[in-house]
Amino acid sequence: MTSKKNRVLVGSPIYQKPDILQKFLLSLKRLDVEGLELGIFFIDDNEDERSSKMLEDFSQERNNVKILASNQSDVYVCNGITHYWNENLVWKVADFKNMMIEHAIKEDYDYLFLIDSDLLLYPLTIKQLISAKKDIISNIFWTKWQPDAEEQPQVWLYDEYTQWEISRGQALADSDITTRYQSYIRQMRTPGVHKVGGLGACTLISQKALKAGVNFKMIENLSFWGEDRHFCIRAAALGFSMYVDTHLPAYHIYRDSDLDGAMEFLDRTKKWEASGTSRPKLTLSMVIKNESDRYLRKVLEEIRDYIDEAVIIDDGSTDDSAEVCLEVLKGIPVRIIRNDVSKFSNEIELRKQQWSETVKSNPEWIINLDADEMFEKRFKEVVRQLISDQEVDVYCFRLYDFWNETHYREDERWCAHRYYRPFLVRYREGFECKWNDRPQHCGRFAENVFELPHKLSDIRLKHLGWAKEEDRMAKFKRYQELDPEGKYGSTEQYVSILDDAPNLVRFEE
Repeated sequence: MTSKKNRVLVGSPIYQKPDILQKFLLSLKRLDVEGLELGIFFIDDNEDERSSKMLEDFSQERNNVKILASNQSDVYVCNGITHYWNENLVWKVADFKNMMIEHAIKEDYDYLFLIDSDLLLYPLTIKQLISAKKDIISNIFWTKWQPDAEEQPQVWLYDEYTQWEISRGQALADSDITTRYQSYIRQMRTPGVHKVGGLGACTLISQKALKAGVNFKMIENLSFWGEDRHFCIRAAALGFSMYVDTHLPAYHIYRDSDLDGAMEFLDRTKKWEASGTSRPKLTLSMVIKNESDRYLRKVLEEIRDYIDEAVIIDDGSTDDSAEVCLEVLKGIPVRIIRNDVSKFSNEIELRKQQWSETVKSNPEWIINLDADEMFEKRFKEVVRQLISDQEVDVYCFRLYDFWNETHYREDERWCAHRYYRPFLVRYREGFECKWNDRPQHCGRFAENVFELPHKLSDIRLKHLGWAKEEDRMAKFKRYQELDPEGKYGSTEQYVSILDDAPNLVRFEE
């Protein structure tokens, strides 16, 4: 038996410039609607006939598009500084939104998704909002309300636009307000679902909330500006909590100067091939140094089967490691950053550089592997499934230290495979990295990466870097030089590298 599709009505009042509207409509066309039944309701309030024609053309290309002409004329000023609304405009738009609510109820839609026509979406936005299972939830976006101001989200905690925690009647010093405001902004930059007191412009509303009476009608004894405030207060009075989803921030074309960034956003978030199937971009991030005669070629031949691009730091190689990368990964975009002097003696500097260079490629997922590491073969069969899970941002794996070609070491000092470490991470724009500032053994990702939703995988990672005696001796000498007192690692483990008869276990795929 096939499961019932969620029916979603996308509603948008349209008064828009053609350049912005064209990108908004393209964003709607790219929405992932597999498993959904999507309807669209536009109210055409345009003065520019080109914009009205674009809506008509859109309706000819798609099924279940309703366009209603407003037959009203108002002056709405939008310039390079800000947008100017008058009282009549606010309540006209409120009436439009209420018409959409009535239509959604009449046609028995499961959800109404109200969106302003200057917003661009990730293709998975509606599915992501539905998955949160909230009756009223907005998708976050950020705006500089004035050209020189910092970006702020469209959601708030109290009253008209208070974005810090405060108790009723509480007086706060300016310094306390600043501290609490920054805490709120950090929370909004963290991927998740967060409770808020006010929202708007990009909001999913359930049928339950619609039928309970949420709407945008003016509350006569309330002086708060804007129809969204009246909607939110009414919703709270009806017993509905409100939330924001910060996983997939929309892009706001608030002024013409934002149009350049709009195309970059559309390019970066394009995930659907002509077939309509999802394929998030997977970026290899790797550091190499004199690896051409070791495992580099073998590792890259395996990796090329599942990555989309590579960012590689050549940390002072004196051999042809970089050329091997370009040869084996031919046909895949590869960017190599060359350090004339190795940074490994201060590993944290190297790892920060690796992260900084990797995110310049606008990755969706990052797989961070060393040149002597490779997953067991079943990884490439499931990796696309892993990175298509919208509820997970970090995957952790167990790493096995091979002591020869077929066996890994297992004893008191060598038991890395008993623990899970992050190697596969979704890039979340705005996530504030906090690094473990140690010159050795600092970790490949920021130490606060586990603040993101994470999951353990039973797929194992093979570390071949200890498999040859000459490599073990080289590493022993390096650790004696870089960490002679075992300040950042374990002196006992360093010494145990020289054990004559370590306990070895055969690795079975």
